[in-house]
Amino acid sequence: MAALTNNLSSLKLSNATNNRFRSRSVLSTVSVVSVTRRRLMIVATETDLNEGNAEAPNTAPSKGGSSLNQLLGIRGAAQEKNKWKIRLQLAKPVTWPPLVWGVVCGAAASGNFHWTSDDVAKSIICMVMSGPCLTGYTQTLNDWYDQEIDAINEPYRPIPSGAISENEVISQIWGLLLSGLALAGLLDVWAGHNFPTVFYLALGGSLVSYIYSAPPLKLKRNGWIGNFALGISYISLPWWAGQALFGTITSDTVVLTLLYSIAGLGIGIVNDFKSIEGDRALGLKSIPVAFGVEAAKWICVGAINITQISIASYLLGAGKPYYALALLCLILPQAYFQFNYFLKDPAKYDVKYQASAQPFLILGLLVTALATSH
Repeated sequence: MAALTNNLSSLKLSNATNNRFRSRSVLSTVSVVSVTRRRLMIVATETDLNEGNAEAPNTAPSKGGSSLNQLLGIRGAAQEKNKWKIRLQLAKPVTWPPLVWGVVCGAAASGNFHWTSDDVAKSIICMVMSGPCLTGYTQTLNDWYDQEIDAINEPYRPIPSGAISENEVISQIWGLLLSGLALAGLLDVWAGHNFPTVFYLALGGSLVSYIYSAPPLKLKRNGWIGNFALGISYISLPWWAGQALFGTITSDTVVLTLLYSIAGLGIGIVNDFKSIEGDRALGLKSIPVAFGVEAAKWICVGAINITQISIASYLLGAGKPYYALALLCLILPQAYFQFNYFLKDPAKYDVKYQASAQPFLILGLLVTALATSH
């Protein structure tokens, strides 16, 4: 945790009034923005685009931006002055459902969840730990270390726009992290664990989140490692937490969830298409930057589909043909939406594609969880 404090304090924002924002500086000497954030982020966008002869990204919200988008933490957000709404936007509630669903799948895979008030209460606390607390911590931390990139790609976001102060961001990071770890410890006591499994899973996930976003490791610099780390954080860890809460993590669970983390890698690539300009400017080797848009979209689709087909084959080999067939049936609509939205224009249709296709993938997670519980 000392590393987190040192890195956060090293990014103190100065009150410099430079007329140019050097978006191509190395990550270890992060450019700083304070009172003049609004002015500098506009110059940053113009500078980068003039140097690259690219079209300006169409990410700035209009005056009529969506209040719902603001609360969910997605593009097209309305500008807000209410600090609690801004804090919620930083935590990106739209990213919480996969973690919440992971807990559901873990509880189902344990085979020991019962619809009693005690089990339901434990599962809800585990969902709050995984979603609002630790995912909120992850997203706020990521925005803190991505403020240079956001100044190019999404300059209206709370930190580059100056809507929230540095001290408020740091307090939110610590508050959410410590709340999540405290809930994890409570769950271990509640479940009667001799070894604090849920706490150590939460602590490990928090560490992965930190090294994903923060230098010197900053896993997101590499599209393969970074997106696989995301897949583990969003699929494997909450599943393991839910299963450990009600039972024991099995070898089957570890294999299947790590396979699903490869699909999570593909999902992470979907989000990289909207950040190409900023990633390229700051030297981040995301898959679309490293391989180009055309190749990257097929890598993305392949990671998602091949993983699920492999898991269906695993279930078939384990003597569970009906679960394997159900999973294959859930892959078909995903492929349909991939061809009709994502493969046509991944940057334009990323949100529409995910809203259409992701429900079938997460249903497949539950099918797999139920298969392992029998």
